[in-house]
Order: sequence, then C-alpha cells, then structure tokens
Amino acid sequence: MAGSVAASPTYSLTPSASKSTLPNNYLTSAEFTWLQQYLPDTYEKEFERYGNRSISAFLRMVGAELPTNSDLIKWEEQGRLHTKYEGVTTVTADASDTAVLAITAHNLRVGQTILVSDGTAGSSASNKAIITIASNANDVTVAYYEAGGQAAGMQASTNIIVFVYGSEFNKGADGMDGSLEADPNIFSNKPIIIKDKYVVAGSDMAQIGWVEVTSENGASGYLWYIKSEHETRLRFDDYLEMAMIEGVPAGVGSGVEALSATGQLGNQGTDGMFYTIENNGNVYSGGNPNSLADFDAIIQRLDKQGSIQENVLFVNRQMGFDIDDMLAAQNSYGAGGTSYGLFDNDEEMALNLGFTGFRRGYDFYKSDWKYLNDATLRGGLVGGAVNGVLVPAGSTNVYDQVMGKNARRPFLHVRYRASETEDRRYKTWITGSAGGAATSDLDAMEVNFLSERALCTMGANNFFIFKA
Repeated sequence: MAGSVAASPTYSLTPSASKSTLPNNYLTSAEFTWLQQYLPDTYEKEFERYGNRSISAFLRMVGAELPTNSDLIKWEEQGRLHTKYEGVTTVTADASDTAVLAITAHNLRVGQTILVSDGTAGSSASNKAIITIASNANDVTVAYYEAGGQAAGMQASTNIIVFVYGSEFNKGADGMDGSLEADPNIFSNKPIIIKDKYVVAGSDMAQIGWVEVTSENGASGYLWYIKSEHETRLRFDDYLEMAMIEGVPAGVGSGVEALSATGQLGNQGTDGMFYTIENNGNVYSGGNPNSLADFDAIIQRLDKQGSIQENVLFVNRQMGFDIDDMLAAQNSYGAGGTSYGLFDNDEEMALNLGFTGFRRGYDFYKSDWKYLNDATLRGGLVGGAVNGVLVPAGSTNVYDQVMGKNARRPFLHVRYRASETEDRRYKTWITGSAGGAATSDLDAMEVNFLSERALCTMGANNFFIFKA
C-alpha cells in the first residue's frame, strides 16, 4: 500500500525577516533574556533547520560577468546560411514542364537549381527545377528536370517547400545575376538597477546579545545585528540572479511603461532568461519528457538549430526523477531488479538509483536546480511553473556592436555597468551616524546595496525551457 506525506505540520512559508524594527525580531528578545528568576538552559548556536537557504549559483556555473559602459547592449548573431521557403503554392497544372511558384519576398536568382517538395503529410511528390525567371519579387518561373513535369499533387498543395541546392549555366554564359548580402540578426538588452537596504538604529546597536551562527557562504562566528545585515546581503545576491532569470521587458502600453522616466521606479524592464527562451528559443510543454521518444523530438529540434554537442539540463526534482526512471527502464533488468548503473553486489554499498547524464546523439548532463525546488520561490508554483531548462555548454562567437569587434562569449553571461571611475557590479556602502559611519545626522546605520546589470542569452535557439 502506497503511503503519503502528511499535510500537517507543513513547512513554514513565513519570511524570517521583518521590515520594521520591533522588540521581537532581535535575538535579544524575551526568549534569550538572562533576567528571568530561573536561568533557562539555552543553546547559543542557531540551528540551521532549512540548510542552505540561498539559491544563487546557477549563473556562476554556466556563465561569466563582463563589464559594459552603455545603457544598451547589442550583439549580432549568425543567420542561416541557406534559404528555405515554406507555404509555397502554384496554380500550374501537374505534369507541366514549366511552372510559376508563388514565393513572397524571395531572394532567388536565375540559374539556381532548386528542390521542390510537397510538404503535405503523407505526400511523396517532389521535383528538381532550374529558375528561368526571377524578376518578380513574389514568384519565380521554373523549368523541371523530370520528363514527366510537375509531380502529381503539387497544384493542390498549400505547403510546397523550396530550397536552393546549386546552379547550372552553359559554356560561355554570363555570370550569376546579382548577389546576396548577409542578413544580420541584431539582438539587444538593457541593464536594470537593483537595490536593497538594511537599517539598524544606533540605540539597538548598543544592546549586544551574541548568538553563534553559520552562514550560507561558509562563514561562522558570533553575530548580533550583523546577522540581519548578512541575511539582507544573501537575499540581495539571490535577487541579482533571479532578476536576470525572471526579468521581462515593459510591454507597449503596459502600466510599467507608463511610469515616469524621471521617477523612482524603473519603467523599461530587462530580457530575462525565461522570457528570451520562450520568445526566441524552444518550448517543451504538456508534461516532462519521460521517454526516449520525447527526447528524440527534442534532439531533432536541436539538429535544426545549432547542434551544440554538450548540453546541461537544470531541472526540478520531479523532472529529475522522470529522467532517472526513463534511463533505468532502458536496462533489461530495470523493471524487476537493480542492475542498471554501477552495481558491484556489495552488501555494504549504497544503491545509486539516479543518473548524472546520458548520450543520445548529444551529451546531456543533469543537475538539480534549487531555485525550481524552493517552496518559497518557483518550487511552490502551479500556474506558470517551469520544470527545467536545457542550456548549451561552452561559448559562442558573436559580433559585439558596442565593442565593435568579434568576441567569444558564454551562451549565458551577465554584463554589468562599469568604467574607470565607477564599478556598479556590486556596490555596498554605509550611511548614517552609527556603526562607524558619519555621513549624516541619522541615528542609525544604513547598509546600501546596488547593482546595474543585464543578462545576455546568446544563441537562444539552442536553449529549451520545459513548462508544466
């Protein structure tokens, strides 16, 4: 009989930080006072019941950080080398030796040889032809090589596919008429300014109560109000990554775009990774891929894109389980035994029921992404949930419009504002009159955080996003 996890007691979703300075949000509260009649037996070390609470690590693993000194980041990516036309039609009767093909805004030229194929499901009709007239921008005249003329079914098709495979000219003929210019694909993004602040009153700084803590970045020791400052810093670190992942541009006519350009709030947004993949990349929806047929469909799409050899799958827990189960099922003993993977029949060996990757046409490496599992973040969503992303490994060669030269960049990387006199990658400063600061008459210490950055998702056509 299958069991289940009890619904109560549940995990806490209440933030541990408070926006206001209250008597009950300091470690010197009544629970830790030493003025009671009977001294309580207290633990001086804080218990880490949620483990490492920070989620920022994804961009550090897959990308890099590079400076920029502009409000706009632009780069050029390669377009397709060959041209293919779909949705082509013809009114020419089948079996005709010549035909007029309706191709809107084509770049075809006289003398080029083309393959003409009926894209209708179940059809096998195709021809080879040479272009005889290409002066009209929305159609071309061709002569078929086949003695039988235009293949049966072409006239009725609404989705003829055409692509160029070469050319043919007679001896002594003039050269090709015209030339083709590269069609640049220009992409851009704008950096956004991200801020946070921690404030502690001077009077509260004068009442010290020490508690030993261990922080998410590995530091440990006795902290007091600095513990809250430290958590603000960790939270800000997470915001720097999440803003690059979740950011969206302000839509035309949106409420954000209507905000004043001179006001306090930003009014332009930025292209985050999820937004860029959904609009310029590949989307897998309707459930997790849990069979070889599902991954074959993904692989066939990657074949049509950049064919990057190595890819990393950053997934939530359920998608990780589905991939493990799919790979285990490929073993002939997977359904009734545990022979898949490395298993030495050692009674003291812990059985590994998971996989770190597999190869099928391409190399796929699998990694759990904490951001998608955290119950206070993406792990607690139903609507709009993301189960994982596929990120190509390595780097790509692009033309940087701002730098004015070719540059090799990771597919994912952050650009932050910086110059010789101002570095806005990660700024922090203290204001007020407490805690050693003497910048104003404010009886408090204010710790300010600021960063100005944007994420460049290059070659988004090689990425996949897996949506619930």
